[in-house]
Amino acid sequence: MNAAERKLYEEAIFFQMRFLRKPSKIERFSKGVQQQVNRRIPARFHQVITSAVKTMVESTVSGSHFTSFTVIDEQLSIVERNELAKEKVTYYQKAAAIEGIGTGAGGLFLGMADFPLLLSIKMKCLYELACIYGFDLSQKEERLFLLCIFQLAFSSSAHRQKMMKLIEEWETTREEMDWYSFQQEYRDYIDLVKLFQLMPVVGAAVGGVANHQLTGQLGEVARHVFHLRVLKESK
Repeated sequence: MNAAERKLYEEAIFFQMRFLRKPSKIERFSKGVQQQVNRRIPARFHQVITSAVKTMVESTVSGSHFTSFTVIDEQLSIVERNELAKEKVTYYQKAAAIEGIGTGAGGLFLGMADFPLLLSIKMKCLYELACIYGFDLSQKEERLFLLCIFQLAFSSSAHRQKMMKLIEEWETTREEMDWYSFQQEYRDYIDLVKLFQLMPVVGAAVGGVANHQLTGQLGEVARHVFHLRVLKESK
């Protein structure tokens, strides 16, 4: 491992420690507020989330979507791959923001339509990042790995610990996806944001910013996870 690679590895370790830290009092309070908000969101919206997540998981496992992506040149260093990955995340952040502004301006019904669209953008981003880091998505286990990254990025503190352990032991321990728990964690994570996005006028601004940040968060988590996985063998 050279100096540049070690820097990426150390950054990934630091990110892991920060991301997996115990929730603060403010975060625990926010979770309580979020649970109250959750009960106020229309049942129809919950149904849309459940259906969208289930469809996304099933299509990812089966490999029925996003099959046009191919592995990037094997000669690239991980430092070069990291730069490509950051550029790709920025691209998808912009796409997600534009989509969020458009659907957020329409209130409840278009706000519900935003959810499966944003899921699609996020998964396309993950697929491209996996290819940049040299992983073959024709292999089912690699597609399952992406779903683990997704859960890690958008779940409670306790569930993050579980997903990180699974990711660290991925080469020896692989599990099928519990899509119900998946959608529950994801729904609870973003409910408060999406409630504001369902409001006409306000929803446009919230939707654009929220989608940009959520996609950026996924990209950051994915980059560090891929760095840990690739560089672990180079130590």
